[in-house]
Amino acid sequence: MGLVIPWSITLALIDIYSVLIRCPIRHPGILLFIVFGDWALSFLTLAAASSIAGIVDVLQRADETFCAAGLCSRYQISAGLAFLSWFLSMASSLSNLWFLSSLTR
Repeated sequence: MGLVIPWSITLALIDIYSVLIRCPIRHPGILLFIVFGDWALSFLTLAAASSIAGIVDVLQRADETFCAAGLCSRYQISAGLAFLSWFLSMASSLSNLWFLSSLTR
């Protein structure tokens, strides 16, 4: 998940720059790189969300000594937000893929 934040900030800065100079990115090579990056980070986000969900399941099935007061609920919130992040990342990569296919026509 540590790669998602720098990737997203870099893409946001590129988008802001392209809006300021009024020249949208239409080069298929650049968009292909962005699509592959989004897909890779989407799968890594899904792996992180699945691992945190597994940790929550192990902690809930274990004795109460492993799950301090409020710790399990924090892990559940973290798992939910990780799955939300994966869903939004996958939506972004699918929209980029759609945009890339519209440029190649």
